[in-house]
Amino acid sequence: MDIQKIISDVLAKLEGDDNLIAKFTADPVKTLEGLLNVDLPDDQINAVIDAIKAKLNLNEVAENASGILGAIKNIFKK
Repeated sequence: MDIQKIISDVLAKLEGDDNLIAKFTADPVKTLEGLLNVDLPDDQINAVIDAIKAKLNLNEVAENASGILGAIKNIFKK
């Protein structure tokens, strides 16, 4: 089973779906198993969960950084 493909597929499903992200955040194991329709061993599912959480946090950090940079630019425009 290709773990990287699973991570990519799950991220694609989570992207832009705040309800699904909330479900994943509340119960990542159950949400993943529901999305994948597969029962992964604990070590594999935990690795997938950690990778997805890291990717989601990186996306949030990038969005926040972009917003901060925009705010700084606006300060200097005045």
